[in-house]
Amino acid sequence: MHHSRRKFYEETSTHLGVYCRKVGLTPNILTALSLLCAIGAGCFFWKGYLVWGIVFMLLTALTDMLDGATARAGNMGTVFGGVLDHVSDRYGEFFILIGIGISGIVHPGWAIFALFGMVIASYTRAAAESIGNLPTCAVGWMGRLEKFVLIIVGALMEKYYPGYYILTYALAIVGVSSFITSVQRLIFAKKALKDRQN
Repeated sequence: MHHSRRKFYEETSTHLGVYCRKVGLTPNILTALSLLCAIGAGCFFWKGYLVWGIVFMLLTALTDMLDGATARAGNMGTVFGGVLDHVSDRYGEFFILIGIGISGIVHPGWAIFALFGMVIASYTRAAAESIGNLPTCAVGWMGRLEKFVLIIVGALMEKYYPGYYILTYALAIVGVSSFITSVQRLIFAKKALKDRQN
């Protein structure tokens, strides 16, 4: 997600985090719920229930958004919580895309292509921020939310317009855009590290 979009997203979602705190939800509970929803989405996609897969993907995105919002709203963010969130996100992507891949709706290769692209884009950011000690490397063409939207739209169109390989095209775009995002993050990291040395 672009830095300006991320800032807007964080500012607007923090209000929802206040309500989560009031009902007793913690960031780690929401992270766990997000992972469970992703597993559910993967299972529904695997069985060919595209609409339910989409519903659970939406719930995955919602709970993933709320865990960070709750952490910000209650100043409850921890280093381990951040690590747990990132690892949980990668597991969630795995279950969703593997579910799609083994469903028979698309060729498994496209799901693997999209999955590897999403993982390498995330890893590039994590490496830049940890090894390079950059405050943030959340730049690039597409963030996780935009890729989820593509998959959701692709799955929805596949449900109502089968035979046009729309979900396959969506996965291809997710994969390509993820690799481009990874390159953009490498370029950003190189420039930021060079500026720091000067």
